[in-house]
Amino acid sequence: MIKKLTLTAFACVFMFQSLTAQENLKLMFYNLLNFPLENAVPNRLEKLQLVLDDYRPDLFMVCELNNENGANSILSVLQFLNSDYQSAAFQLNTSDDTAGNQNDLQQLLFYDSSKFILESQAIVTTIFRDFNHYTLKLNAVNQETNPVILDVIVCHLKASQGEDNQAFRLEMVEDLTSYLNTFDVDSNIILAGDFNVYTSNEPAFQKLIDTENVIKFEDPANRIGSWHTNPDYIDVFTQSTRTASGFGGSTGGFDDRFDFIMTSTHMIDNPELFFIPDSYKVYGNNLNSNCFNNAINSNNCAGTDYTFEIRDALHDFSDHLPVILELQTNQSLSITEINNEQSVAILGPTIVNDQLQIQTKANLINNLTLHIFNNIGQLVKTVDVNNSLISLDASQFANGIYYITSSKFQFKPLKFIVAH
Repeated sequence: MIKKLTLTAFACVFMFQSLTAQENLKLMFYNLLNFPLENAVPNRLEKLQLVLDDYRPDLFMVCELNNENGANSILSVLQFLNSDYQSAAFQLNTSDDTAGNQNDLQQLLFYDSSKFILESQAIVTTIFRDFNHYTLKLNAVNQETNPVILDVIVCHLKASQGEDNQAFRLEMVEDLTSYLNTFDVDSNIILAGDFNVYTSNEPAFQKLIDTENVIKFEDPANRIGSWHTNPDYIDVFTQSTRTASGFGGSTGGFDDRFDFIMTSTHMIDNPELFFIPDSYKVYGNNLNSNCFNNAINSNNCAGTDYTFEIRDALHDFSDHLPVILELQTNQSLSITEINNEQSVAILGPTIVNDQLQIQTKANLINNLTLHIFNNIGQLVKTVDVNNSLISLDASQFANGIYYITSSKFQFKPLKFIVAH
C-alpha cells in the first residue's frame, strides 16, 4: 500500500511539472513604412519605442526597413528595453539587382536571445523581393537532447491591384513553395509579412494554403474571405491608419488586410511549439466597427484594448498596424530573471521636481549599477548602488520621461517623470 501511494505521488508530481512547464512567446510583425528614410513625421523612433515598450515582442519581424542604420537604431531601442535583444545580420535585398532598383526595402528579424538562439539565416530570391529565412532554436533547458526549431520567414509581396501584380505575387509565392518543398512536413514555420493581397481567393494566397504543398500554411485568425473594403473583416484590418496627407504612405483610411502572421499546419497542435488560439490580433485595432475608413487615432477607433496614446503613435509611425500572435511551448526555457518589484523600486511619487527615492534589495548593494535613460534612449546618468536607499538628484534633468534600467539584471525599466 505504501509503495502504491509513493508511485501515485510521484505520478502526480510528474503530471504537475508537465502541466506547469509552459512558456508563452510573443510575436509581432510590422511594416515600418520606409524606416528611417521617410521623414515626414519627426522623431518616428520615439513612436516605435512606445509601441515596443508596451508589447515587448520576443520576436519582432519587420519589412520596409531601408538601411543598416535604421536596423541599428531599432536594436538600440529594443536593448534599452531589454539588453537580451539581438538582431539577425542585416542583408540588402538581392532579388531586383538586375532591375536597377536601389534595394531600399528590406526585411529583418529582432529576437530575445534569452529565449531564442539564432542558428542560421538565408535568403530566397524571387522576381521582385527576397524572402528572408531565419532558423531559430528555443533556448530550452533540454535544447541539446531535444532541440525545438522554429523557422521564421519574413516577406513583402508585390503591391497594388491588377492581374499583372497578382501574377507577380503568385510567382513570388511559388518560389517560396519550391524552397519549402525540401522541408520536413512536421516543421514549425512562421510566415510573416505584408502580403498585399486583397482577398483570400487571390492565387498567391491560395498557393500558401494549398493542401498539396509539403508545407501548408494556416491563418491563426481563421478569417479567410474577401476583406478588401469589407467592414465585416474590420477585426483583421491593418491598413491604412491614416486619412490625412502629409505623413507619408497611404491615406485611404482603415479598410484592408495586408499584413499577416501565418503558421505551418504542424503548429496547430504540436505540444512543443504551437500557436495559442485567439491570440492572433491586430495591435492597435479596437474592433470598433465605426473605425471603417477612418484614421486609427480618431474617436471612431476608440476602445478598451488600445489607448489613444498607443493609437496616435501607431498613426504617426506607419500607415500599417502591427500583427501579433502568441506561441506556447511545453519546454522550460533557460531564463534567469529578477522580479523588479522585489529588487529595484521607486519609493513615493514618480513625478518629481528634484529628488527621486529608489530602493534596492540589500543583496544588490555594491553589485548593481543603474542606468538612467531619457525617452529617446540617451544615457543621462549612471548610479552605482552602494546603499539600499538611493536619493537621485533629478534637479538638473530636463522636463520629460526617464527610465531606470540595468545591463546586469533583467527587470522592466522603471519610469519616472521630471516636471520642474
